[in-house]
Amino acid sequence: MPSNGLLNEERRRGIFKLLHRDGRVLVKDLALHFRISQITIRKDLEFLDSQGVIQRTHGGALPVQAGALLDPALREKEKLHRKQKAQIAHAAVRLVEEGQSVLLDSGTTTTAIARALKDMSQLTVITNAINIAAELAGTHIEVILTGGMLRTNSFSLVGPLAERTLRQLSADILFLGVDGFDTKAGLFTPNLLESEVNRAMVEIARRTIAVCDSSKFGRRSLCNIMPVTAVHEVITDKQIPKSDLRALKEAGVKVTLV
Repeated sequence: MPSNGLLNEERRRGIFKLLHRDGRVLVKDLALHFRISQITIRKDLEFLDSQGVIQRTHGGALPVQAGALLDPALREKEKLHRKQKAQIAHAAVRLVEEGQSVLLDSGTTTTAIARALKDMSQLTVITNAINIAAELAGTHIEVILTGGMLRTNSFSLVGPLAERTLRQLSADILFLGVDGFDTKAGLFTPNLLESEVNRAMVEIARRTIAVCDSSKFGRRSLCNIMPVTAVHEVITDKQIPKSDLRALKEAGVKVTLV
């Protein structure tokens, strides 16, 4: 562990926040801020640059559009595994009761869940995804949309405003879509700001249900959202690798296969 007590991921997240706040960062300033060597800071910047979330420059770094080089556009994602996503959405809706508050993060699987919820009438949906809010407009469902900074690739709202709004609320169920699910390391998303919002969602939900097709297993991306043990249930399709299915059950996570 580094001498200042921060894990690599925590320090890199801190670097990204400083970059977002100040518009640029310098190696020498970061080294002083985190009380660590310039060599380590350069390695952090090179890693973040390789992931496409910053633009490395001589002596420091500049911002790029968050996640633009990593996240396929939402419309492209919607074309993938459509059948499985529809089946996952159908199974998810069966867990929802009238009168509950449901939290949906951004993503194509959670968008499918929103569409499947339209026939319910006494329901509150909390979301940081403007496309999900639009899907539910005109229905009997009460929609609460967080504020925040818009990520155009995912139509999601992120940042401190979104996090503060979420922490004022409470949800019965969180349906969380992920970009990577490693049964040893946890659940992942490629965007730093998105991961912070996801963690806030987990904090306010009584029950967290991960919803993802089997292609997401065995994959990691930049940001770890939470460990597998923080998940109450996983809904996925029957093509999930047997080793991952066994690991989930051994971790005490309920698994629903569609």
